[in-house]
Amino acid sequence: QLVESGGGSVQTGGSLRLSCAGSPYVYTNKYMAWFRQAPGREREGVAAINSDGDTTYIDSVKGRFTISKDNTENILILQMNDLKPEDTAMYYCAAGFGARELIAGLGDWCQGTQVTVS
Repeated sequence: QLVESGGGSVQTGGSLRLSCAGSPYVYTNKYMAWFRQAPGREREGVAAINSDGDTTYIDSVKGRFTISKDNTENILILQMNDLKPEDTAMYYCAAGFGARELIAGLGDWCQGTQVTVS
């Protein structure tokens, strides 16, 4: 089970930090990612990190967002800087055995948290 926290409302250029807590097994062994979905748009993967710590990002957030894991505390983090109105969406953390599984909506998902940038 994944429990998400963080999110909220900020002005353009502001920062937010999302956290996702779960079991030690998840953070040590699984592929983890942050997705987002804006009203009227399809869900998209924003950033991902594998069990080796390798990260990937979509182009629109490169240089602004950072995904990381704190394996001691079993927390997945998404640090979001220089936020833009187009970043406004519901954000979800997810864990699975690979990107394909998560893109299909499978794996473990958190409840989601709203990020609003104005």
